[in-house]
Amino acid sequence: MSKKIASPADLKTIRDKAKAEVDLRSGPKEIQITVHMGTCGIAAGARDVVVAFMSEMSDAGVTSVSLHQTGCAGLCEEEPMATVTLADGTMYRYGLLDREKVHTIVRNHLVGGTPVDAYLIKT
Repeated sequence: MSKKIASPADLKTIRDKAKAEVDLRSGPKEIQITVHMGTCGIAAGARDVVVAFMSEMSDAGVTSVSLHQTGCAGLCEEEPMATVTLADGTMYRYGLLDREKVHTIVRNHLVGGTPVDAYLIKT
């Protein structure tokens, strides 16, 4: 059921939220997050991981990060996975993600600058 738009302020709120979601997926940013969405990733819950990243970054006020999707990364046993790529090219691959882990990654790595070692895939 959709929410009834009662005022111009409601419309502005909807517009601002939609713009923030578009901005999250476009333009060059300091950090890029790529959620791996091959068949194995989707089956393991990658869609929920994308939604969690969007929600957590919005809640934390993170604006220097763009969120992208890609296919399989070849590590099916680690799905759902995401790769965080910094501006200098340094990559961190996180595996076996869920909403709670995404929350921790956003707070500690994206906001705090400290990778979450416990969730990193060791290859």
